[in-house]
Amino acid sequence: MQFLSLSRRLVDKFPSEAFTPDLVASETARIRELYAAGTLRQIWKRGDIPGAGILWEAGSESEVRAAIDSLPIAQAGMLEIVALIPLQPYPGFCPAT
Repeated sequence: MQFLSLSRRLVDKFPSEAFTPDLVASETARIRELYAAGTLRQIWKRGDIPGAGILWEAGSESEVRAAIDSLPIAQAGMLEIVALIPLQPYPGFCPAT
């Protein structure tokens, strides 16, 4: 099952200096691990505010939440999940019956 998450960095609560190079490097490393495992399918930087849109592949919402909770920026309390949406296949690509 696929899920779409939208997140934002809590830049209103944390100064930009809090997002240290080490923290960002740890975040990048964890993102790569989740991608290699097939849990994280795609990721985009948000164009409107600091944050990300992520396409997840998981058996349940709780698996996605656990993956998100494993991200260093989330563990530091510096990330808000704005939306976590389960996705279903678009029926318009199915043969007409």
